[in-house]
Amino acid sequence: MAGFVGRDHELDSLGAHLNWVRSGQADQRGRAVLLRGRRRVGKSRLVDVFCARAGVPQVLFQATRGQSAAVERERFLAAIRQSDLPDTSLLEGIEHVAAWDTALRQLAAVLPDDQPSIVVLDEFPWLIEGDPVIEGALQTVWDRALSHKPVLLIIIGSDLAIMDHLSDYGRPFHQRGVEMQLAPLNPLEVGHLTGLAPADAFDAYLITGGLPLICQEWRAGESRTEFLTRTLQDPTSPLLVSGERSLAAEFRSALQARTVLTAVGSGERTFTSITRAAGSADHPLAAGTLNPLLKSLARKQLLAIDTPLSTKPGDRDRRYRVADPYLRFWLAFLEAGISEVERGRGNQVAAAIERSWRSWRGRAIEPVIREALARLLPDEQWPQARQIGGWWPRTNQPELDLVAADREPARVISCVGSIKWREGDGNAFGTHDYAALARDALAVPGVDETTPLIAVSRSGCTIDAPTAVYEPEQLIQAWT
Repeated sequence: MAGFVGRDHELDSLGAHLNWVRSGQADQRGRAVLLRGRRRVGKSRLVDVFCARAGVPQVLFQATRGQSAAVERERFLAAIRQSDLPDTSLLEGIEHVAAWDTALRQLAAVLPDDQPSIVVLDEFPWLIEGDPVIEGALQTVWDRALSHKPVLLIIIGSDLAIMDHLSDYGRPFHQRGVEMQLAPLNPLEVGHLTGLAPADAFDAYLITGGLPLICQEWRAGESRTEFLTRTLQDPTSPLLVSGERSLAAEFRSALQARTVLTAVGSGERTFTSITRAAGSADHPLAAGTLNPLLKSLARKQLLAIDTPLSTKPGDRDRRYRVADPYLRFWLAFLEAGISEVERGRGNQVAAAIERSWRSWRGRAIEPVIREALARLLPDEQWPQARQIGGWWPRTNQPELDLVAADREPARVISCVGSIKWREGDGNAFGTHDYAALARDALAVPGVDETTPLIAVSRSGCTIDAPTAVYEPEQLIQAWT
């Protein structure tokens, strides 16, 4: 389909599942795929493209949040009747059914026996919200009818908490579906899509979060400042509106959770500072209220929880951050700038981002670097480096950007390191940076004078002292 880029691996995976159905070699002819991923990451678009290329009869049903179960069943039957399944005439005159069990059996009745077909249930968690009985009904009809047909059933959901547990032990659909997660585009894919060199591709990733709709707005070779200046002239641009739409879907009624997420997005990292920022100066948010909110946000994979990595357990010194890079950028810069863009003052928003960019990026890049190293290690040089993290005491002084260890808490610390993500002449990792790293590293439990020290630098290294140096060109290859 025109305008669709990337996702070749995911399309191949769906194609392999359809080929399994087509082969007809198993006792169970049908296969179910549980496709989950963050909102706006392109799940529906991926499946639309796959279905358009598959060339088999299919029915696609998109649930509507907040709609009654009775209306959803009517829409479901209408979608079947309007599909290209060969025997939809069997449903003529059937517009109302009293239960999902009946509606799903009507679907099974019209699916072909002599050729493969595809059935898509998009935003399945919304159907569960409207009528929890559908989960058990789907299991029953799958076991007794649907799985006996050569059908590929694709169940899509953006509520990661629900989708993650859909096939858990004790849930009706346990062990009945193949799980598949659609992640955002990674930094390497963002670089390919934007035509940027590795260092600038990491910047683009921090801004777009790898969301395809936003990445496709980035003109080939366009710099960060050019992209932001141009895009922030348009109040309807995907960069600006995707954050609000995603959060509106996540927090229709959970206003306190949204406030907590905004507090973390503004830079608050500790439990104490979040209680103050999410409440008021005179009435900080109570710990008994904040704890379940943080757990809920982590369950939804909106918040990430980091603990210091060393030979001592660090659970008591947790730090919180927005898990999604795009939402982190949006909450930090764009949420407050929407009204300015709508008044035609996008240049001022872009200028404000530029003034704060280097200090904000210095912290935002850290989890991305840790993920890259977690993909590159262990290797021959660091065979025990199976866990990558950072370290900090309760006072936050000193902080170590990188700690590589065998597990958490560590028995053996392979190396510790510093991230210097500065650009421009004179900003390479140098003698002063190494001296600070060597001094601070000794504060980490499990580190001594013999522990290797490493450097991660956007602009290279001017000294030979670090045991290893990682630069953008090497780091981005972690996603090959």
